[in-house]
Amino acid sequence: MRDETIARNYAEALFDLAEKHEGVDAYGAAIEMVAALVDENASFAAFLATPRIDADKKKDVLKKAFAGQVPANFLNFLQITVDKRRQKLLREIAEQFKALVDEHMNRAHVTVTVARKLDDASMDQVASGLSVLLGKTAIPDIRVKPDILGGVIVRAGDTIYDGSLRRRLDRMRRQLLAADMPTGLAGAE
Repeated sequence: MRDETIARNYAEALFDLAEKHEGVDAYGAAIEMVAALVDENASFAAFLATPRIDADKKKDVLKKAFAGQVPANFLNFLQITVDKRRQKLLREIAEQFKALVDEHMNRAHVTVTVARKLDDASMDQVASGLSVLLGKTAIPDIRVKPDILGGVIVRAGDTIYDGSLRRRLDRMRRQLLAADMPTGLAGAE
């Protein structure tokens, strides 16, 4: 199995656990905290990844580090990832868990590229327009890229909506170059 599929399966199990117990918010915060620690602390990541340290030692350290900070069932989940040697997938599990929460809450993270910074009213207008277009609550990530000249480029998952002025001008240029010149103008060059 590929790591992405395995991470998705673990995230689904964690999501089911969260729904039955303390809730997706508590588990989402817990998995993000652990994933951030793995990302930011190279020695902790190396400790979890090294095969020279046995699983019981790793589980003991996890218990001491996270007891009282995360739900007990989440801590058990962490220890199972160690037993199954899947602790290296904690970052991917966190990302998959976040995607499941968004899916459950009918939310979509959308990358919006604009030519210049938007004011708050424009940002709200973009978010509401995208929510209508996607049929989900859009959570826009606004990026400023002056070379698009104007308009907007939206990326929602694998779909890209390119309404940039640069693309429109490029298309117009190609159309003009491809157009047949009238015969009377051909000799005027």
